[in-house]
Amino acid sequence: MPFGNVMLTAAFAGLAAAVALGTALAIIHLRGRTAPAIPWPLRTLHALLGIGGLACLLLSLRGPPRGLDQGVASFGAISAGLIAVAALAGLGILFMHVVKKRRAGSLIGLHATLAVAGFVILLAYLSA
Repeated sequence: MPFGNVMLTAAFAGLAAAVALGTALAIIHLRGRTAPAIPWPLRTLHALLGIGGLACLLLSLRGPPRGLDQGVASFGAISAGLIAVAALAGLGILFMHVVKKRRAGSLIGLHATLAVAGFVILLAYLSA
């Protein structure tokens, strides 16, 4: 299996784990004001899985283009861009939590939307 395919598979696995953990974190967050604070190890693991998956995706895009004959050659770059912007939104959430000491509900929604969109496009790219 070529290096690009290994990295692409690793990117999918890492981002799938980040999406699953992010879903659990969102459920905890949506419990409202009575929800317990989300433990920092879970938040950190979510961030590390997401950043690791993004790094693997960027490494996989360095090789020869894939999906040219199916018309999905740009899906990898689009997915990486969406996930990178989602990571920036995640940093904004961290900033709101640490510095402002308040919840960032709309920023969490933006983060989730961008991350899921990037993940779905990655799934289409991987499937082609």
